[in-house]
Amino acid sequence: MTHVGELVDDIGSEEIDHSVAMPYLGHMRVVTRTGTLTPELLLRSRRHPPAGGWRRLVHRLSGGRVHPGESSAELWRRELTGRARTPVAGGHHRVAVLSLKGGVGKTTTTVGLGSTLAGIRGDRVIAVDANPDHGTLSDKLRLETPATVRDLLAELVGMDSPRYADVRAYTSQSASSRLEILASSRDPSLSETFSAEDYLTVSTLLEHFYSICITDCGTGLLHSAMSAILGAADQIVLVTTPSVAAARSAGATLDWLEAHGHARLAHAATVVLSGVHPKSKSTVDLAALRNYFDERCQAVVSIPFDPHLEEDAEIELDQLGEETRNAYLTLAAIVGDGFSRPRLRKV
Repeated sequence: MTHVGELVDDIGSEEIDHSVAMPYLGHMRVVTRTGTLTPELLLRSRRHPPAGGWRRLVHRLSGGRVHPGESSAELWRRELTGRARTPVAGGHHRVAVLSLKGGVGKTTTTVGLGSTLAGIRGDRVIAVDANPDHGTLSDKLRLETPATVRDLLAELVGMDSPRYADVRAYTSQSASSRLEILASSRDPSLSETFSAEDYLTVSTLLEHFYSICITDCGTGLLHSAMSAILGAADQIVLVTTPSVAAARSAGATLDWLEAHGHARLAHAATVVLSGVHPKSKSTVDLAALRNYFDERCQAVVSIPFDPHLEEDAEIELDQLGEETRNAYLTLAAIVGDGFSRPRLRKV
């Protein structure tokens, strides 16, 4: 796979050559000429007004009579959005977000991915904190309830015919994206007792009310709940940073998965390079790092450094830079490609 640094807009051109590859955020995707025969192109009533630039100005000044078409960037974002909206085969899909090394942006990636999916889809998306050592998922969203996954287990499991409203009482929801989270206990001594059986019980309950469940895993692969998480996962997102130690940890995670019966998950994994700084003085060869993971996994996505994420507080997508939002949209599209595949693992 070829990697490039930025999207090249087609300003100054009225036509887009869809027979060539369109580069975007480290990925190369080929769009064929046949794929451009969309209702939006052929039906005037379906055409979206340009979002900005000279195209929007011409469209507005002409009262909509002149439609110069959307830019390649707008078309690319529309294509990514369509992939992220892929219907979920079987009605439920589980994504596990992993990292052996702490502090690489695993929880941030969970919320960024979940918020992006929840914000553009019409179904329900939930993120579950399965970290046995004081998970921080609850720090990334404004909490509506102090309830935790432990409370859900204690009070809802065994209830006859629980409703969505019953589950919703234990979750917090982002007002902007509609992502819901199920927090873990802030007491490590209680969190440690979260077992594989507990995860399977919660996962089975959530399956009835949510189309997508994103699990924010702990940093260990051997804690009790991890076997159930991996056994139930439809795909994984492996998070690392552009550093030698973090990259080695990510590589070791793939080695472990392949050696312990999870080769399918490893080969279909999406690797996230988190916090890529364009002005970094690091001597790490990003191209070599991407190529290494490209050869082992499905895709690699770079999430750029962003001041809002550096705050390490509640995440609001509209506070992120455009490049960061587009990176999460790219990640959501790649994860969304897996929604149409039949589930091979079931709880």
